[in-house]
Amino acid sequence: MPEDHRPAVSVRILLAEDQGMMRSALALLLGMEPDFEVVAQVADGDGIVDAAHRSRPDVALLDIELPGRSGLDAAADLRTEVPDCRVLILTTFGRPGYLRRAMEAGASGFLVKDGPVGDLAKAIRQVLAGETVIDPALAAAALGAGPSPLTPRERDALNASVDGATVADIAVKLRLSESTVRNYLSSAIGKTHTRNRMEAMRAARRQGWL
Repeated sequence: MPEDHRPAVSVRILLAEDQGMMRSALALLLGMEPDFEVVAQVADGDGIVDAAHRSRPDVALLDIELPGRSGLDAAADLRTEVPDCRVLILTTFGRPGYLRRAMEAGASGFLVKDGPVGDLAKAIRQVLAGETVIDPALAAAALGAGPSPLTPRERDALNASVDGATVADIAVKLRLSESTVRNYLSSAIGKTHTRNRMEAMRAARRQGWL
């Protein structure tokens, strides 16, 4: 829509999505709303806060699994550094653990990407009005799933296990002793009812605990 057809005050939107085609499509669809303006597009988690400082969005639409920092980490950063910006998580992965972490990070909404764009536009307006918007099916699943049993250090140890990292590698990365790392990994394996740390990592990711 030409700029002169827009309302005098538009809703300024930051869009963080690593898949270029999806990002462009969302920007195009949101731009068709007469009161929306996509003022920033970001392809990785590390650039979200800087882009928000530059563009001063009213709402940030964040994917979760991004290169660099996750959308959940970025949501917590925005709450501290750009508190006037509302955060709406928009993800393919409707996992109960992700929903809990998003709410803890200060997000105002959580939607999955397979919904109609009209629902997304409505959700943006709702969070700007001070409401919290959560996919109903996911909300019910989160209530039934309960909180993550993993401690922050257990999550760190599992996250550091990617790409076949050894216990020694993990210890260096987390600045812990190897025996402490083994204890964290053993505890995480027990809590996820798995046989080894790779299975534990996969199980925790399926639940949205990582």
